[in-house]
Amino acid sequence: MLYDPTEHRIRSFVTRAGRLSIAQARALEELGPKFLVEYAKAPLDFEQAFGRKAPVILEIGFGMGDTTSHIAKGMPEKDFIGVEVHTPGVGSLLKQIGEQGLTNLRLVQHDAVEVLNQMIPAGSLAGVHVFFPDPWHKARHNKRRLLQPPFVKLLAERLAPGGYLHCATDWEDYAVQMLEVLGAEPLLQNTADGYAPQPAYRPLTKFENRGIKLGHGVWDLVFTKK
Repeated sequence: MLYDPTEHRIRSFVTRAGRLSIAQARALEELGPKFLVEYAKAPLDFEQAFGRKAPVILEIGFGMGDTTSHIAKGMPEKDFIGVEVHTPGVGSLLKQIGEQGLTNLRLVQHDAVEVLNQMIPAGSLAGVHVFFPDPWHKARHNKRRLLQPPFVKLLAERLAPGGYLHCATDWEDYAVQMLEVLGAEPLLQNTADGYAPQPAYRPLTKFENRGIKLGHGVWDLVFTKK
């Protein structure tokens, strides 16, 4: 179960059955017990989950996990919790964890809103990454977009003072909406005059590189908690 059916709200994702590769299935079986954290309606003890005390960064919707593993490998002094609902993506990132010998990643396969509400204590996160969330580009579907005022408020509440929220999108109208919604949240302040330069830690994805060559834009937004 990827979400609590008793919680009635519009969801930003659609669960779909994806085909698991043999390698992804093996990673789930062999590495899942160590690196997958089961969803629970109780605060997660970060020190117990990682076996150390370190700044914790949450990534929401990590897809196939390439960016997540790249960032975690480049920041061994920080711990990362990745939240994703789709099984092939979870298997893919577990596979990368094994191949790269990463120890600072834990994954939760569940609805991010419920994870934030139930498992992440207020004021506990050093950062949050939301990279290329589903743009729900048809106007009638815009209400399904993840980054709406109530969710941004929830993210801000989970950040420690000085913690950051980094969002990125390749849909310009979603970027405009993100800037408006994040700018209206009183707990947050923009680190830039509008959109931010791409932080060095976020790698360009293959999809993103292809889009840039075709003249498509990418917009990064980096806000910090006051």
